[in-house]
Amino acid sequence: MGKKIALNIFYNLAIILSVIGVVWCYNNHKYLPGAFLVGTAACFLYFKVQLMKQIRKTYQEKDQK
Repeated sequence: MGKKIALNIFYNLAIILSVIGVVWCYNNHKYLPGAFLVGTAACFLYFKVQLMKQIRKTYQEKDQK
């Protein structure tokens, strides 16, 4: 479970840094790296949602036992 918590923290930091990077790229008219960061943030958000579903499923299985 500790690994999943650490992975969740990593995903949160990656999403936050990507959003900050997108804002910086937009303010400095660097649109190509900004587009890359949007894709990166979307990818990490997808991974985070999948991790949350997996954790929720694990807790539901423990409650049923």
